[in-house]
Amino acid sequence: MTPTEIRNEKMAAKIIKNLERRHIKGYYCPTAEEATRLVARLVEKGSSVTWGGSMTIRDMGIPAALHANETLTVYDRDLAETREEAQEIYRKAFSCNYYLSSVNAMSEDGQIVNVDGTGNRVAAITFGPEHVIFVVGVNKITQDVESAVKRARSTAGPINTARFNIETPCKIDGLCHNCNSNDCICNYIHILRNSPKGRHQVVIVGENLGY
Repeated sequence: MTPTEIRNEKMAAKIIKNLERRHIKGYYCPTAEEATRLVARLVEKGSSVTWGGSMTIRDMGIPAALHANETLTVYDRDLAETREEAQEIYRKAFSCNYYLSSVNAMSEDGQIVNVDGTGNRVAAITFGPEHVIFVVGVNKITQDVESAVKRARSTAGPINTARFNIETPCKIDGLCHNCNSNDCICNYIHILRNSPKGRHQVVIVGENLGY
């Protein structure tokens, strides 16, 4: 193992213990390929499943792995032909058995931070789906919850405004302005510090994934 791999494994082991105190089941996979196989196993046969607008989920190929399981009912908004169809899939997320997401940041003590423009993702994380599975690259891990919020707003936020091509001050110069613009991507700031009834699971991946 390389020094980086050793560090990632040890860090993940500590974070998984911290997640357990928050009633969150944690897993560690050294590679995205292993994590994709794990997520596919965690989604039980015969279940319904969907996911948020996560580049991590897409880049790992998790949607293809789920579509390949013919026992699953998969709601994939990327296949929607109209805005109305996509909106309907957003709503179906609340009654799904499984909802998949990445995170904008996660603290070493196991608190999960996400920011949203429309709120559909943090709403589903908070209430509705029977199970929520987060997939987290090691690049998303920060020392504490304060630095996690800063990462979400100052790193993930400006990158995502460029991805969505929306007009915010951070798109212009790459810096968070704590703005109140109509296209603000940080309208909702969500911190998951404890999992009611153990709804949430976290798969930590020993690679840099997403933004």
